[in-house]
This record gives sequence, C-alpha cells and structure tokens, in this order.
Amino acid sequence: MYTYKTEILPAGFKFFTDKANEEDAANLDELINRRYQEGWELVTYNYMATSSQIKGAFIITFRKEV
Repeated sequence: MYTYKTEILPAGFKFFTDKANEEDAANLDELINRRYQEGWELVTYNYMATSSQIKGAFIITFRKEV
C-alpha cells in the first residue's frame, strides 16, 4: 500500500511564452531529489501553463510505501 503526496512547484515568470526554462527544470530536479532522500518516489509530473502566458507551475505527485 502507498501513501501519495502532490505538490505544486511554481515556475518563473514568463513573457510571451508558456514554456518551462532551464531554471524551472533545475528547481524541479532539486525538489525530486529532495523528496527521494525523504523516501518518496516520483509518480508523475506535469507543467501547467496559464492562459495569460505569464506564470505556470509544475504539479508533481510522489508516493511512499506505508
């Protein structure tokens, strides 16, 4: 059996683009590695852009065996 944890990681401000950049990817890597050290396993993640193309976020789900 697993317990799940979902987090939102805000991305940096964007100007006229909805794409994640290298800094966003580095922040995502940092979070994944930090959670892995705590015993969490990455299940899925997705980048969510906003319609205004100014700010987005990653939604990340981890799981840990209970």
